Amino acid sequence: MPYFHNIDPVAFSLGPIAVHWYGIMYLLGFLGGWWLGNRRRAQGRLPVSYEAFSDLAFYAMLGVIVGGRIWYMLSYVSLDWIVRDPLALFRVWDGGMSFHGGLLGVLAAGWWWSRRHKIHFFDTIDFVAPLVPIGLGLGRLGNFINGELWGKYTDLSWGVIFPRALDALGKSRDELYQMYLAGKLNHEARHPSQLYEFALEGVVMFVALWLYSRKPRPRYAVSGLFALMYGVFRFAVEFVRMPDEQLGYLAWGWLTMGQVQSVPLILIGLYLLWRSRRAPTLIPVEKAVIPAGNAGIQNTRT
Repeated sequence: MPYFHNIDPVAFSLGPIAVHWYGIMYLLGFLGGWWLGNRRRAQGRLPVSYEAFSDLAFYAMLGVIVGGRIWYMLSYVSLDWIVRDPLALFRVWDGGMSFHGGLLGVLAAGWWWSRRHKIHFFDTIDFVAPLVPIGLGLGRLGNFINGELWGKYTDLSWGVIFPRALDALGKSRDELYQMYLAGKLNHEARHPSQLYEFALEGVVMFVALWLYSRKPRPRYAVSGLFALMYGVFRFAVEFVRMPDEQLGYLAWGWLTMGQVQSVPLILIGLYLLWRSRRAPTLIPVEKAVIPAGNAGIQNTRT
């Protein structure tokens, strides 16, 4: 029997303020990334102070939120919101964040921070890349809690019935639940594609990138692996995920906007991995012989 999704997206309320699980997931993702990143910084994997790293984490957080939201509103929503409801841009708690936009935001923040601290841009991105799947996976978990971004119909035993996908029936949640108990909604079960993405883009990517980056790797390698893995995983899951209603399929009855935006990541990932073959490997500060007055990371060839 499929599972009936009946999770309240509001975790708790503080007077008139409702705190959503979706926002909590993002907060936990930022905190988890900051904590693990600071541990690696203390091991000499990024030649900056605690304060400088905290600045990087803050700017990256802003990049995720601002870039992710703006890209989503420009790519996945009819542009009449600009005139009709411009405040929709700020209602992040309603859902609607684009990973690709968030990635651009993080890259912009990393570029600005790297120039300020005189660190090679890809040294910064290679450091940040293993931390990203934490927030990425928790964000997908937030999508599931919200009951949004569901998958296609399925008769598999782990299918989920999402009440928000049944708005056309004009039934209340309680009425839908009674129909579910009577077995009248089994044909409405869908793939929990949000959980597939949580497992692949969150758990699998984090474990793979964290273990791969435990020892110094050539420049570009970690970033390249991140881009390649995300692009492949996202492209694959889109085959069982419903396309955004306002866009539908873009071509051939199966191509989605998510797949179109993932292809460049696959190509970039392959290019960065190829380029890493001749790139320097970065030695942590505490293990390197550093000339006087040089606070940077020493480069050695593999």
